[in-house]
Amino acid sequence: MKKLINKSEPILGLGESIIVLSIILGILGFLIIGQHQEPQAPLLIAFVVLMVYGRLRGFTWDTIIDGMRTGLRAGVDPLVIFLTIGVLIATWIFSGTIPTVMFWGFKIISIQFFLPTVFLVCTLVGIACGSSFTSVSTMGIAFIGIGTTLHFSPGLTAGAIVSGAFCGSNISPLSGTTNLAASTGEIDIYTHIKSLLWTDLPAWFISLIFFTLMGLHPKPASLHAINVMLDQLQNNFWISPWTMLPVILLIILAIFKVPAIPSLGLGALSAVILGWIHNPNISINSITKLIMNGFVAHTPNKNINLLLSKGGISSMLTSLALIIFALALGGLLIKFNIIGVIITKIEESVKGIVGLTISAALTCIGVNLLVGEHYLAIILPGESFKEAFDHHNLPRTALTRVLNDAGAAINAVVPWSVSGVFIAGTLRVNPLDFIPFAIFPFLVTVLCILAGFVNVVKKKA
Repeated sequence: MKKLINKSEPILGLGESIIVLSIILGILGFLIIGQHQEPQAPLLIAFVVLMVYGRLRGFTWDTIIDGMRTGLRAGVDPLVIFLTIGVLIATWIFSGTIPTVMFWGFKIISIQFFLPTVFLVCTLVGIACGSSFTSVSTMGIAFIGIGTTLHFSPGLTAGAIVSGAFCGSNISPLSGTTNLAASTGEIDIYTHIKSLLWTDLPAWFISLIFFTLMGLHPKPASLHAINVMLDQLQNNFWISPWTMLPVILLIILAIFKVPAIPSLGLGALSAVILGWIHNPNISINSITKLIMNGFVAHTPNKNINLLLSKGGISSMLTSLALIIFALALGGLLIKFNIIGVIITKIEESVKGIVGLTISAALTCIGVNLLVGEHYLAIILPGESFKEAFDHHNLPRTALTRVLNDAGAAINAVVPWSVSGVFIAGTLRVNPLDFIPFAIFPFLVTVLCILAGFVNVVKKKA
């Protein structure tokens, strides 16, 4: 943290840092929660207020701009991933991949066990691909469509999707956040994953029971409406096992540890080629418009048109604006050392193993709330608390487990975070509707804190 401080510029104390943070959170809370506004404008207002305050406080414009760039630099990969996923969604509808998943889903999924099935499938896809975003943007879209037809609330269905996707990503050796947590703690990835099973498996079982109970008494679904949906999907899209080739390709690329951006790009390209083979009369102009503006369904069924008119680069621009403002705001908070001085004070005041675990978890949550970027929510607390965990003779897995559970997973339930924005934009569900039902991130956070008590018992034994 201290490397970020320029000795020729002011150093903010703990009290001042807390006041500034309180004002920033007050602005965001009043406008987003109190006034029910979209987060983009409130984040921009908070950023401008902090920028002006920093200049009046004595920071140079060069320092302020550098702080903004520092924040944005951390989000370059997620921003490109967002745009690529927008293209992936459009091309996978065009190729028939997502419509085929929906068609088969209507055929085989029991209404009574719909929610636990969604949770289970998204978990498996998350493990196979190592990406919660891929699981949400592929299986998630299909399940939202099926759930709507079966009269499940979009928020509840999205909660099952998010819980499964982030559980799978959390324990996958292919996951970027899981590997980052392990590398921050300087331990082997499989040693780290083994430690995660103590918190993630109980959270997974509790979540499975929760979604099973929530789906036991579904509202009656019209078989006529389902049959109409099946007919319209078959008449207007290519429903075939061949359309699953892009999914298989994505899983193979994940197994060979190909990074997310080229994997998503190749997944979209394979879908374009597949769609062109099925419909060779489509023009290049139509394909480029599809990539830019997304797929637009033209069927006699309004529900299908609504569910399958998605994707494209333009569909992600609103989300990108939000993330850019959030990252810029976070960059200033780091550059002014506001976050750093608070983390340092927390670390100094920690007493005991339980207090250390709680402090590390709360710091991860705090960085998620203030910066909205899950990579920084792993790196900043990890580097800050590493020595403290060593001082208490705790294994590094005790730290990396907190970083993964309270740092990466909890990002999904912060409305203005990278994950929260992506989920809301992709599934078209208000964050406040799905967050109460996305119970897995909450459960693993609580369980990783309880693990601190277990560590106390072990040391006393």
